[in-house]
Amino acid sequence: MFEKFTWINEPKRWKLTETACSMITDAKTDFWRKTHYGFIRDNGHFFYTEIFGKFEIKIKISGSYRDLYDQAGIMLRQDEKNWLKTGIEYVHGQQQVSAVVTREFSDWSVSPYVGNPAHLWLKLTRENDFVEIQYASDDRNYELLRIAYMPPSDSIFVGLMAASPDGEGFEVSFSQMQITQDGLSG
Repeated sequence: MFEKFTWINEPKRWKLTETACSMITDAKTDFWRKTHYGFIRDNGHFFYTEIFGKFEIKIKISGSYRDLYDQAGIMLRQDEKNWLKTGIEYVHGQQQVSAVVTREFSDWSVSPYVGNPAHLWLKLTRENDFVEIQYASDDRNYELLRIAYMPPSDSIFVGLMAASPDGEGFEVSFSQMQITQDGLSG
């Protein structure tokens, strides 16, 4: 499943099985550009592959979030100035379903994931100039979080993202990933 994946900012501790990737994030890692905080960080962990054309990616994420802004999810990345990350972000003791869209400047939106459940399912669909972000607790009843603009391109880097902007690191597992492209699953 992960044979064509590679790292941007490989964490010190991670492992793969045939069906899952788990890691412990390194301290003080993040993806962010300028807005509000005034800094650029591009040192979060991103385990990715290149995908051409329209696609859907779906994955189950389970994390031991504990420190402010601990985060894990899916990232789509054209380059360091054009990317999207979405998943869980831990804010003031509450898991939030989060999305950050960056086109030179980052924005941020969150929605409480009530009860701090053990896992989150994410499903992203990319077509032409947009990405549809959906989430669920059960891989059946998906809710729309956001439709975001993503500049059209022939290909894009797609994969697993995790970071600990303020914390010392946490453990996260990504499992049951499915990528569907042009009617084919892989």
